[in-house]
Amino acid sequence: MKPIPLNALRAFALTVRHGGVRSAARELSVSHSAISRHISELERWLGAPLIERGASTRGLLVTAQGDRLATAALDALRDIGLAVDAVRELRPAHAVAISTTPSFAARWLLQRLPALERAHPRLEVSLHVDQRLDDPHASTSDFAIRSGRGPWPDVIAEPLMGDALYPVMSPALWEASGRPADSAALRGLRLLHDRDASASWQLWREAFGPADLDVRSGPRLASSDLLLRAAAQGMGVALARHRLVQDDLATGLLMRPFGERHIALETSYWIVTPHRTHVRDAARTVIAWLRREAQAQPGA
Repeated sequence: MKPIPLNALRAFALTVRHGGVRSAARELSVSHSAISRHISELERWLGAPLIERGASTRGLLVTAQGDRLATAALDALRDIGLAVDAVRELRPAHAVAISTTPSFAARWLLQRLPALERAHPRLEVSLHVDQRLDDPHASTSDFAIRSGRGPWPDVIAEPLMGDALYPVMSPALWEASGRPADSAALRGLRLLHDRDASASWQLWREAFGPADLDVRSGPRLASSDLLLRAAAQGMGVALARHRLVQDDLATGLLMRPFGERHIALETSYWIVTPHRTHVRDAARTVIAWLRREAQAQPGA
């Protein structure tokens, strides 16, 4: 390993990953010219071209040898990063880290963790929250819980549970609006929108109408948690996910104005892990418990 120009190799690999010198230089906090010098140094050391210069102005063109080298280098850098994170974190065998969205963590997962800890007193569960579907290969979490239309490429996505959509509003707004009981009443109500495209009012309009419902107007909320909080404040009617709104319905903070009508979402939540990654025993225990919790929860 001693003679390999590792800095040059890293600069080249990041240039290929980002599709250009500029972004690689920004990530490494060096100048563009420093990245170019590293790549030239690596080509001289290898005795082979890695980038096709002057062939196109549309973007970075990598030779076959360069593509092979970049792929191997990026895989190695990712594995090194994961190993470093694991060493720095020094989690004990009974510690489990779960990555999920803020809304799912606050509205479904957090209130169930005390029961998990009672069932498994030695477990220590940490939550990492992010709206994005992050790269599980670059994550320090044991697994992720994500919602959406999976599965996704390059990961193992196993179904956890389905969901349903239906309108909810505060009891006070329901009374003030004349106790609406039919979807036609939505024409005169303010719609609250989740930025989640899989929970859009257009789905409700297509399923239950009214056909002329204006689904463009109304405030947009950045998360399902904010959406439901706004609905509880009487700001309008929200199209809610059943799994996230159950507790507010049980306490009477929110209500379903249109009875049992709902839109079924088959598989909405997934357990996501990277390919070729060993899932630790403690994480397997948590996943099995989550599956039991999902099956025990009543449907819409």
